[in-house]
Amino acid sequence: MTPDNDLRRWEIPEVAHFHEGPDGLVFLEIQTPLATARVFLQGAHVTHFQPANERPVLFMSGSSIYATGKPIRGGVPVIFPWFGPRAGFPDAPAHGFARVRPWHVEQLFQASSGEVTLVLRLDSDERTRAEWPHDFILRHTITVGTTLNMALSVENRSSEPFAFEEALHTYLVVEDVREVSITGLSGTDYLDKVDSFRRKTQDPTPIRITGETDRVYLNTETTCVADDPKAQRRLRVEKKGSATTVVWNPWIAKAAALPDFGNDEWPGMLCIETANAAENAVTLAPGDTHEMSARIAVER
Repeated sequence: MTPDNDLRRWEIPEVAHFHEGPDGLVFLEIQTPLATARVFLQGAHVTHFQPANERPVLFMSGSSIYATGKPIRGGVPVIFPWFGPRAGFPDAPAHGFARVRPWHVEQLFQASSGEVTLVLRLDSDERTRAEWPHDFILRHTITVGTTLNMALSVENRSSEPFAFEEALHTYLVVEDVREVSITGLSGTDYLDKVDSFRRKTQDPTPIRITGETDRVYLNTETTCVADDPKAQRRLRVEKKGSATTVVWNPWIAKAAALPDFGNDEWPGMLCIETANAAENAVTLAPGDTHEMSARIAVER
């Protein structure tokens, strides 16, 4: 849809403007001396972040589908209220419904530091209750500066407790994933989804991607750093309120099998996801709020 007056009133002259994208999907374009960024209202989905004098930080597939009700491949999808397939519901959409729902602008402002903050909101309604029978308010706070800061809050508006999974499914740009090393997860137990969900323990050496990788690291709150020697930079993923970290790369065969992912794109991306999933799913009492946040920074 074309941005209406309700959206236009939030715009910041010469800094933040709404635009109509493919299939009418509306996005916010942010341009400051600190960084540029792009956020689609569908899914509260950050698809671009680039600090000044740096290359882009987030990977986007050239085959990504931009369509109403379809997930966008790359950037930072918001996963809620389940991660991956929903247990016991084989027809439910993977990764929940938050990433394909329209979110609404609650706040947009620029701080004196030059950082721009966007707060997007998603409320439960008849459609969400048909898929997941609970009342909630989601808020996704996105702050664009020299770093990308994201905070996803979940408020239980139901009369009973509910349990949920969530993730900020961050796709990072790397020069060649085969040359990247990942630190921060030594000694951490993980579920190896490529090996029938077997539970394993990460050895002390940095993680190297040598084939299809899909690991759900459990009970960890540590910072992860992806060292990308060919790009001569490190990407740091710090987090709070998250007990799960997911490391993913589809490699050759899986990339070819994904309809919205280019066959030859897999060497240029790496997912390090801030999450609460599997045994780290969150149970939230009525009226309570849980917040999970991630900070993405470039280091030289």
